[in-house]
Amino acid sequence: MNIAPIIEHFSNYLPLSDSEILELKSKLIEKKVKRRQFILQEGDVCKHYTFVVNGCFKMYKVDNKGLEHNLQFSIENGWIADIGSFYSNKPSELYIEALEQSTILQIAKPDLLYLYSQYPKFDRNFRVLIENAFISLQKRVLQNISSTAEERYLDFLKSYPNLFNRISNVQIASFIGVTPEFLSKIRKSIATK
Repeated sequence: MNIAPIIEHFSNYLPLSDSEILELKSKLIEKKVKRRQFILQEGDVCKHYTFVVNGCFKMYKVDNKGLEHNLQFSIENGWIADIGSFYSNKPSELYIEALEQSTILQIAKPDLLYLYSQYPKFDRNFRVLIENAFISLQKRVLQNISSTAEERYLDFLKSYPNLFNRISNVQIASFIGVTPEFLSKIRKSIATK
């Protein structure tokens, strides 16, 4: 199992000691995931935090009309989990699906809680990850209530430059809260400016 990417990722926050790395390695599960395979489905409890070694995932909800509403995308060196389900042990309302063939590292809740209690750096590192995710969520909510669709699209391109060519326009439209047809109009408008 190659854990170098996750060790490098943590070095952006609080680097891990050799003993912390060994402990983390003993708790990680490596999985190969096929394109369109789910690592979480609505009705299941989210039991893992997932680190993306390579590949691309989307987290979304399906409404009563069968429409997808994308909440998050995660690519290399990113994390994805339904945090609400993970901590409450309640069934998720979300799906997490691979958009590409992927390799992931997962850590189960009991193992993560053990690392929090025995190695304070893990508690701090994950707190920073959750705080950053919360900041992104606040920014996105504010954009949805105060920005035009064009502004949301341009911000998406700026915020996710490595994602734009890896997902469909339908998924981008869902993420910024417009129809695919309206996204086409936005793109044409930008191109003519």
